[in-house]
Amino acid sequence: MNNELLQTLRNITGPSHVLSEGDLTAWEQDWRKRARGKALAVVRPASTAEVAAVVKACAAAGVSLVAQGGNTGLVCGSIPDETGKQVVLSLQRMNAVRSIDAANLTMTVEAGCILQTLQETAEKAGFLFPLSLAAEGSCTIGGNLATNAGGTQVVRYGNARELCLGLEVVTPQGEIWEGLSGLRKDNTGYDLRDLFIGSEGTLGIITSATMKLYPMPAAQLTAWAAVPSMEHAVTLLGLAHQHLGAGLTGFEVMGQFALSLVAKHFPQQRVPLYLDTPFCVLLENSDHESETHAREQFEHLLEVALEQGCVTDAVVAENLTQAHQLWHVRESIPLAQAEEGLNIKHDISISVSRIPDFVRETDELLQKAIPGVRMVNFGHLGDGNLHYNVQAPAAGDTKAFLREREEEVNTIVYDAVARFDGSISAEHGVGSLKLDKLEHHKSPVALGMMRAIKQALDPQNVMNPGRVLRA
Repeated sequence: MNNELLQTLRNITGPSHVLSEGDLTAWEQDWRKRARGKALAVVRPASTAEVAAVVKACAAAGVSLVAQGGNTGLVCGSIPDETGKQVVLSLQRMNAVRSIDAANLTMTVEAGCILQTLQETAEKAGFLFPLSLAAEGSCTIGGNLATNAGGTQVVRYGNARELCLGLEVVTPQGEIWEGLSGLRKDNTGYDLRDLFIGSEGTLGIITSATMKLYPMPAAQLTAWAAVPSMEHAVTLLGLAHQHLGAGLTGFEVMGQFALSLVAKHFPQQRVPLYLDTPFCVLLENSDHESETHAREQFEHLLEVALEQGCVTDAVVAENLTQAHQLWHVRESIPLAQAEEGLNIKHDISISVSRIPDFVRETDELLQKAIPGVRMVNFGHLGDGNLHYNVQAPAAGDTKAFLREREEEVNTIVYDAVARFDGSISAEHGVGSLKLDKLEHHKSPVALGMMRAIKQALDPQNVMNPGRVLRA
């Protein structure tokens, strides 16, 4: 039966695009190397029609599919299980920019388009596509939408969901829903687009999307500020909203230990102001008037912040090179943490006003449970999303720490998130890594509705089974 299916798939995509032998690590292992599955085959279609034909063939054979973009996910949601019976459907060949509608401020792109390519294509046409995250050189827009990716500019432009106006989707039955309309208003029933965004490939396969574009700002300035506490960081955020308005496009917080890891493992990078302060903040101001106006706004904001004591020192990037260097420090934190050793990651969201209390209480609980544990706390404070990661004590065995303490640490952190009415996954998704935790922390009513949607759209459980919801 498998041989018959493989031959059918070869007939659809061409023999060279059905991989069933050799080294398939790139598709079978997740980016963090937390898990490794085994695929029946990796299939690489080149068109929506080919995707639909592949889905029909697999559904007829009773074989489930795992859709995959750049395989940069952090929750083990886009690799096959260990049975060797699943087909990985890679969308990397579907990477075309189909069209740009300048008057409508939209761009229609195929799901395999690399995020950075989308950004650069928009810029060449004189527009801004604002979705930006550390993996933008290898992640794909289809994966960004499937996980409702966030990134560094959510405070102004929203998650991937807010940037998407339409989708083209292949259903679990192999039908094609053509919903690529660039309309900003369409009140004709249920918003099917929102079902598929954030569903992690469990309801259908996104093959193309119509995304919003924005006018390119006249100037983008970056500032780096030292703040004496998380409370002061939240105060600074309020001042930034007040003084910059819609110009505030980035607001990142970084703990001292997180920055010390960058200084330790990437000594060629200059990490400013971190030695004498518990937190630093990275701000971005996008201005549609001029660089002079943007700089005046920034300097006035920082003057007020210094007077009020919520900033102890600050620097404003003098040019684009300096701005890139500051952002590079922020983006290097996950890599520096990996160099330090295995760690326990949390991608959580809390109401901004409650973040200081959450951090203080949860830090204390973790230190009490595991003396010497180190907190790598950083993230998108502007939208309430922290990467609240936990590193082993300095002299500890990182592998043993992960093996023996992960469940305990996760319970402490996620129970605290629940007490503060937050979410255990802000932008990374659920995948298989957080499956058990979702069942514990999501309300039974919400889980029941999610299961009903899954059953209605994918009764055969063809699409990414065992991810988000238990198979």
